[in-house]
Amino acid sequence: MNVTTGKRGTWSPVSFGAYGVLFLLGLVEGAIGSFQYAHTAGSVPVAALAFCAVILATCLLGAWGMRSVSGAILPGMGWVIASFVLSMPVSNGSVIITNTTPGKWYLYGGTLSVAVGVIASFAAMARWTGRSGLPGQARMTGRPGIPGATGTPPRRAGDR
Repeated sequence: MNVTTGKRGTWSPVSFGAYGVLFLLGLVEGAIGSFQYAHTAGSVPVAALAFCAVILATCLLGAWGMRSVSGAILPGMGWVIASFVLSMPVSNGSVIITNTTPGKWYLYGGTLSVAVGVIASFAAMARWTGRSGLPGQARMTGRPGIPGATGTPPRRAGDR
């Protein structure tokens, strides 16, 4: 959205490319994680938990950087596609992501991390668009006693 005019902006090639890079980043994280999730420290699936934290951070930072929920959805989609395609058995019977504790933590924890990242970005965007000074909201200047100041809505025609 164009904050100056309050109208939706057009897609530029740069923003389209940035969303593509976020999707590819999710694919790469999913592919790397699918092969490296099994590292443990004792019985704790450290690598699987680390990959869950990485995709969560990618979703949150993607949404923050792009200022849209799509910035969280696209890397999450890439991660889910890569991870779940690589978790399916192939014709010769081999499986990349096995039915072990680290495998379950990687798939279920990563999916939960993507969901939390997308929901948190929805909440953050809703809070961000609800702030004052944005289109459709009363502008607050922060100078007390002046119309438009914090706590004082701007005067409208006909107000006394």
